[in-house]
Order: sequence, then structure tokens, then C-alpha cells
Amino acid sequence: MVAPPTVPVQPRRAGSVPLRHVVPNLFRDPARTLVELGERSQGEVVKLSLGAFRPYLITRPEHLQRVLREKSDNYVRAGDGLQWRPLKRLFGDGILSDGDYWKNSRHVLQPLFTARRVDSLVDRLAEAIEEVVDELDEPARAGQPVDMGTVQARIVCSAIMRVFFADKISVPQAMRIMEAQDAIAWSVMPRLLVPWAPLAMPMPGDRAFRQAVQLIDDTVLPIVRAARGTAETDGDDIIATLWRGRTEAGGRLDERQVRDDTVSMVATTTETTISVLTWLWPHIAQDEQIAERLYEEIDRVVGDAPVRREHLRELRYTRQVLDELLRLYPIGWLFPRRALEADVIGGVRIEAGATLVVSPLITHRMSAFWDRPEVFDPDRFDPEQVRNRHRYAHFPFGGGPHQCIGMHLFYLEAMLIVATVLSRFRFRLVRQALPGIKVAAALRPLQRVEVTLQPVRSVSA
Repeated sequence: MVAPPTVPVQPRRAGSVPLRHVVPNLFRDPARTLVELGERSQGEVVKLSLGAFRPYLITRPEHLQRVLREKSDNYVRAGDGLQWRPLKRLFGDGILSDGDYWKNSRHVLQPLFTARRVDSLVDRLAEAIEEVVDELDEPARAGQPVDMGTVQARIVCSAIMRVFFADKISVPQAMRIMEAQDAIAWSVMPRLLVPWAPLAMPMPGDRAFRQAVQLIDDTVLPIVRAARGTAETDGDDIIATLWRGRTEAGGRLDERQVRDDTVSMVATTTETTISVLTWLWPHIAQDEQIAERLYEEIDRVVGDAPVRREHLRELRYTRQVLDELLRLYPIGWLFPRRALEADVIGGVRIEAGATLVVSPLITHRMSAFWDRPEVFDPDRFDPEQVRNRHRYAHFPFGGGPHQCIGMHLFYLEAMLIVATVLSRFRFRLVRQALPGIKVAAALRPLQRVEVTLQPVRSVSA
């Protein structure tokens, strides 16, 4: 019997989410609205009606794999549109851009962030983290509350500036850069929420943005210029590597690209870790069973010893806790893409030049892909569950060629911080509530997280 001929399925037009359902709520509660848009789509490709700007929302893991990995050459970073356009004034062209600039920066910087090299630096990172955690003994003895965001900023800046920047950027300078980047994250929000507005149109936050960028340049440019003369004899810190590095074509990076990549690497190696970990403490404080499993593992593996590289592979539940934290608060919450050529995704025709909205914040919280997505549950990342889940259901660092080169560093750094703090202290929240989400250039906690600390020995006694 001859099989009947197959009839090709014609691509269909995407469904649309009307303007009245998008813009008002985006201004009131962007994080919740974005997740609701994902729920409304039920995983189908839909268009978001934002006036003249009508991007496609892509949420289904199979579709994300096509965009981020399988056809990544066709879906480039939307450098002239959603999210990136206002931030380009800070980060410029380099590791956070696309095309030849990105390829050159990635080629130069990638060797610094291979798993083997980062693993070799773990004990140096651990020692730097331990020194700052030592400073918590005094407020712990006095019962004084500490702001975990500030504590984490000091820890991360101390470790990263020493190990990856060879102290060319001091900790006070790094903290000033962090404060300026925090101001930038808030100041660009009006432009992120109204991505179709031209840069020439004045908007709230523009003045604060310019002042913060000037502060960063005043701090970073003298350091970058001073490092140029010694780059050939310096070690393999980030700034020396940028000056010394060769592109795939054999050329050198110019001063502007070294500046852009230095600013980008300060941001990507520090602020994301600081922001994400701030949500950890209230989450584990709200669930006694999770807290006890975490304490038990760290006490058993680390004990009274300083945390070192050999401990990390045994901290399996700690890694699950971090994975669940990244599900709810991904490192990058938005990865806009632009289609170079027409394509079909999920039966929907994507025209050339179209903008696609790809958001881990949305996909990670959709009930179509996660059971009880609003619940903090590290058991989701039990190895058996991970094996049975689509790779692109959880993609907090992006995917494909543009996956964040600092992913391995984040896990090691975060595990060192969590294990070092909790091997030394137990904590009590000053405010018994989860901070809300502020959608900015990166996700930020809406409220500070303050805790009082108690040394582990006095707790066990």
C-alpha cells in the first residue's frame, strides 16, 4: 500500500498579546507581568504588542534551543533594540556585543575562564573570601545586624580583584564601580520598558546614567592606560591579557575595546554573584528542612577546616540549592535576539529583522515546564530529575556560542561563599520576608536583606 503524500504545513501567523495587557502592568510589576505573559502564551510563539515594536516571545525549551544553539548564526544579539541599546553606552563593543568585536574579545578572554584554569584558582579565591568572612566575627559577637548585599559585595570584590585583576583595581575602586553600576541598572529602566524610544529622546534616569558612566571611566581608564606599558611582562590578569592578546586575525585590541571589556568583566564577575546570593538567605530561612540539609552537608564536608577545592565536589546539595536559586533569579533575565533571515519556529513564520524576546525569568517560572514553579525546591536539581528535563528548560547563563564564559566561575565562587559563611555562622533574618524583584539591567532585590549572625560553635554549645 502506497502511503498518501504528505501535505506541507504552511507557517501560521503568531498569536498576539494586545497592548492593553502588556504596557500598564509592565510599569507596575515587570517581573510578574513577564511571567504572566509566558503563562498566557502556554509555550506557543506569540507577538507582544508594544505599539510599533512587536517582538516575538519565545519560551518553549525546544524553540530556545533552535534560537540559542542550533541556528545561533541567524539569531544575533539585538544590539540596536531591546535591552542592549541603552546599555551599549556603558559596555560598548566587546565581550557583551556581537559580531567581530565579540569574537575578538571572546578569543582573547576565553582561556582565562576554562574550567581547568578556574579550578586552579579556587584555593586563592577561598583564601580571599575567608579573609573578609573573618571580619564578620565582630558584628556576630556584638549581635549587630549586617547587610548581606554589602557583605557579599566586599567578599566578591576582594576575591575577584585579587585573583582576576591582580589588584590593579583596588577593592575601594571596585566598590565604587559597583555603586555606579547599581545606579546604571536603575537609571536605564525607563528605556528598557520603552525600548522603541530613540536615544535622542530625554527620559528619566539619563542624567544619573551619564554621571555613573563618567565615574566608571574616571576610575577604569587611568588603570587601563597604566597597564599597557607593563602588559608584556605582567601575569595573566584580565587587563594584561586584553592588552597582550591577539585576535583570530592576529591583530590587537585598541584602548576603547580594552576599556569596554574591562568594564564588562568587572560587571560579569562581581555584580551577578552578589545579586543572586542576596535571595539565598531568606529562601533557606523560610524552609527549615532545606536549611538543615544545607547545614548538615557543609558541617560534614567542611567541618572546622577552611573551605578548599577538594570540598566543593562533595557539596552536591549546595550546588542544587544554587541551581534552584538561579532558576528563580537567573544571571541574565533577558536575551533579545534579531533574526537575520526568515525562519519558522513552532510553526510560526519569523520574518527577517524581527526581534525575539528570550527570557530565562519567564521560562523558569512557567507551569508548562515546572511543577509548582513558585516554590523554592532544590530537589528539582537532583541528578535524575535533571536528566529527564530538557536542557533549555533551565538556562540561567544563556546557551550556545554566547553562553556566559563566567558560568563555571559563578558556581565555584558562590559555593565558596555559601560554604565559608555557613561553616562559621548561623543567621537570623531581621526582616522575615523575601525581597521582591526589581527588573533592571540585571535582576536586583527590591529590599535589603539584613541578618544577625551567631558563630557555629556557640550554636552547637
